[in-house]
Formats: sequence, structure tokens, C-alpha cells
Amino acid sequence: MSERPKALVTGASRGVGEAVARALAPTHHVLLGGRDEAALARLAAELPDARPWPVELSEVTEADLDGVDRLDVLVHNAGICRLGRITEQTAADWRETFEVNVVAVAELTRLALPALRAASGHVVCVNSGSGQRANPGWASYAASKFALRAFADALRLEEPGIRVTTVYPGRVATDLQRAVRRHEGGPFEPEKYLTPETVARAVVAALTAGPDAHLTELTLRPIAGPAN
Repeated sequence: MSERPKALVTGASRGVGEAVARALAPTHHVLLGGRDEAALARLAAELPDARPWPVELSEVTEADLDGVDRLDVLVHNAGICRLGRITEQTAADWRETFEVNVVAVAELTRLALPALRAASGHVVCVNSGSGQRANPGWASYAASKFALRAFADALRLEEPGIRVTTVYPGRVATDLQRAVRRHEGGPFEPEKYLTPETVARAVVAALTAGPDAHLTELTLRPIAGPAN
């Protein structure tokens, strides 16, 4: 029997990352990337073929990928959101946002490229509606997501043997969204947002579009709520 395809999902301990890991688990060996080792271990115990991959993404090194000779799927889901008007956000806020949302993505991809090339793999960047439109109070986050979009576009052109998909979800019912709504001074209304499982299904749709298809971008918006 041939080895199962291998997927690495970052931010897998909760929210969209957990949902993506669960969606891939029936068909893939899943590496669960994240910082919360206990949460990753609990999730790995529930899935048929998964193992924790505890890592601080801003400090990832080649050694963290030892033994990963082939990688069929890399899902960049981990990210942070620091909200505030331009007059309120410091250089430290901007640097932290870009370090996690852009630089860490670029470095992990660079280190994983030999394994991705060996498998003719697929990279999925879970972006945001803020990667398509910037709103007041979202400058640093939106700028990082625009940069992530540019990174995915360049990677697609530089690595023709690898598929690259950007997924742009609107608001998703996650812990991050709870924090956003607290900042905005409004209630958390999950019925108005996308579910993590819906975003995960979009990721799977991109991965399974067919051997003759390259689904480069997917935009998802909640029916009942705001676009982003």
C-alpha cells in the first residue's frame, strides 16, 4: 500500500486550522502545527493519522522539518490580528504582525520547498477579506494580508510545479473573532459568520479540484453578516 499523502497545517490547535486538520485527516497524514502542545496532542489523539508538530513559527528552522522528505499539502493558517488606527499602532505592532503573518509564512515555505517539489505539492494560504480591502482600524493587519496575497502570487509564478491557492474568508466564528468584536464594542454573533468547517471545506475543494485544475483563489463571504 502506498504511503498516505502528507499535509502540514499551521495554527491547527483551534479554529480554522483545527477544522482543516479534521477535514484532511481521513485522507492524509497530518502534521498539526502550533504552539499549544497540549491542544495539539488532544487533537492528534482524535484523528486517525496525525501527529503534533509543536513549533514557534517565527523561529522555525530546517531542523524542524527533519524527516519531511515529501509534503503534498502545506496550509498556512496561523496568524495574528492587531487592530487599531494608524495613529495608535506602534512600529512594534507592525513588526509583530508582519513577522507572524508574512515572514514566518515565507520562511516555512522556503524550508519546505524541496519536500513540496518532490510531491508536486499544493500550498494554501488562508488569507482574509482584509487581504482584498482595507478598512479603518485594520491597517497593519490588512497590509500583512495584502503582502501574503503578493507572496502567494509570486510563489505560484516561481514554482510552476506547485499549486498555490489563496482563500479569502470573511468573518469566521472563532476565538479571534471574539477578540475582534470586543475591540469593536459589538456582540459576538456566530450565526452571522462563516463556520471554521465551511472554510475547511473550501480548502479541501481547492485541493481536490482535479489533476487538470489549478484553483488559484477562493473568496468566501457569510450570507448574513459583514464582508470582513
